[in-house]
Amino acid sequence: MRSEPPGLRRSLGVVDGIAIAASSTAATTSIGIGMGSLAATVGLQAPAILLVAFVPILGIATAYARLNRVERNMGSGYVWVGRSLGPWLGFLTGWVTLVGTLIFMAYTSAVTGSVFLQFANKAHLDSVGGLRLDPNSTALSTVVGLVVLAAVTVTAVTGVRKATRLQAWLLVFEYAVLLGFCGWALVTGSHGFEWSWLNPFAVHDGTGFAQGLVLAVFFFWGWDAAFSVTEETNDVRDAGRGGFIALFTMLALFLYGSVAFQREMSLSELMEQGPQALTYLGAKLADEPWASLPLLALLFSAVASLQSSVIPTARGLLAMGRDRTMGQVWTKVSPRYGSPAIGTVLVTSISAAVALLALAIPKLNEMILAAVNSIGLVVALYYGLTALACAVRFRAMLRTAPREALRAVVAPGLSGVALLGIGVYLGRDYATMSDHFELSPDNGWFMLSVPAAILLSGLVMAAVAKYRRRSPYFATGRGTDADAVPLAATEVP
Repeated sequence: MRSEPPGLRRSLGVVDGIAIAASSTAATTSIGIGMGSLAATVGLQAPAILLVAFVPILGIATAYARLNRVERNMGSGYVWVGRSLGPWLGFLTGWVTLVGTLIFMAYTSAVTGSVFLQFANKAHLDSVGGLRLDPNSTALSTVVGLVVLAAVTVTAVTGVRKATRLQAWLLVFEYAVLLGFCGWALVTGSHGFEWSWLNPFAVHDGTGFAQGLVLAVFFFWGWDAAFSVTEETNDVRDAGRGGFIALFTMLALFLYGSVAFQREMSLSELMEQGPQALTYLGAKLADEPWASLPLLALLFSAVASLQSSVIPTARGLLAMGRDRTMGQVWTKVSPRYGSPAIGTVLVTSISAAVALLALAIPKLNEMILAAVNSIGLVVALYYGLTALACAVRFRAMLRTAPREALRAVVAPGLSGVALLGIGVYLGRDYATMSDHFELSPDNGWFMLSVPAAILLSGLVMAAVAKYRRRSPYFATGRGTDADAVPLAATEVP
């Protein structure tokens, strides 16, 4: 009698979903390295832009939760968009999600390496064998970060439950440090709070407003990672609960952090410090060794974010692999660990290769800004398509259940249109702001070329899946049901 192939294990609950979503969103990393970029874009209106961006994000989250309840699938948007809007758009949704995450992992590896080098500098280790340990060097930071990425891969392979438990403990430390130092800044800051910080209309430049929204959307990006392990949760509703709790927690932390930073630092200080803003805040408020705590929190956040990015990416590829839109190598589940071990190793290997490509931009802060802007457009695209898929799928509720349709159709539909509209506006602006190509976050052609290359490569891969692999996904627009994949019993040892 033929034995069943090994399957994923249903062992996760709400707390695990929160840990994965919160770690993937990486509030400490977003605040620590992103507030400077946001300030450079919208000035002191960062709190206002974060609030405005949260509105469509909440509509997107409602769409994810609604779709997950009726169709549990680790492929999430890839499956839902394919069924409602067509397989080509569905495949593109899955593809841009995966590639965007790979780029995120690549630059987060460099951030992690940079933090390690900052610790080395604090320990008066400025050079080794004549090599200067410069935290602002993309090359050196990337090399150190790839070592951390290899260690993270081992944790992700040996079991998702172990990984989420580690993430939960890292989050406790991060948030304790973040709350403590930002609270200190709120109380002692020399710059008075101004209500204009909460006024989005104070941003008079349309391009700056759109770019600020895309950056703010990037801040929130990651909460949907909870839905990547929906087939490994005991209750189908746990993914949505975990995602919503993490999302509202992120909003509170982002507003708290942005106001605290602006109480303690001037606009010029924020812009000058860039990705070192959190470290600078620690040095302003405390002496050593306490001043190093924010840096340690940033390190933990980056490590947790790397790990929580590996997990959903491998599972997204598993969902595509079992539909034969991607190769069968992604569907192999380890009988020992109950995880897509080979796929996880391949994901981190590809991300490492992307990180090496990023060495073309020598300054770390410029590489980070370029990656964030590019990924922001990609995130707006796949969030927008998923929200529209929800509105289309439940559109009959407009006639049968108008009140329920507000949450299932109207809110997701308006949110999706808003994000797609912002992406189109910013894309058009990028196309016209430069007259030559240059590897720089200030060059519009470069900023547009990255998401454009992701979309074109997605169309090529979709054609391969349809015409060469002859995937049934392109005939039906439906992904393989979660119940069609064997699941191991209940607990991970």
